[in-house]
Amino acid sequence: MSHYSLGLPPTDRISGLSPAAARVHGARVRLAGRALEIALDRDPTLRDRYDELAMRRLLRDTAALVDRIIESIAAADPAPARSFAEATPPAYRRRKVPMNDLITICRSIRDAIGGVLPVADMVHVDAAVEAMVERFTWHGRIAGDGRKKNRLLQAIYKGA
Repeated sequence: MSHYSLGLPPTDRISGLSPAAARVHGARVRLAGRALEIALDRDPTLRDRYDELAMRRLLRDTAALVDRIIESIAAADPAPARSFAEATPPAYRRRKVPMNDLITICRSIRDAIGGVLPVADMVHVDAAVEAMVERFTWHGRIAGDGRKKNRLLQAIYKGA
């Protein structure tokens, strides 16, 4: 059993990767940057809403999303991506990042990975991204999301 407190090396998470997952893992940093560029092209208002530090955090988070997609490709199951997308919304709520922005980034990751993998290997990527989008969509409907609110509805809810 590999455990750091016993002085043993950590478990190698990339040794048993499939060829498709290994190809994506080798280009994960480049793919994260490209995915963020695609997201900025899709939604130019991201540049206005986030400063330089927030954009760097989004780039770091995009790399983490790519890692979970790699785990899903390796397992041939979208469960790792789904569980990650289920656990992360509270952190994004604290940072006032709307779930719609994360959905845009996830779909941009799919397009970025599509440039690296052949179409036949994109089945697991599509399943992982759709699992993440489904979870982010569900969390986006809950109160406290960072999206811009409708002023008229807010006035009605306050009773003004």
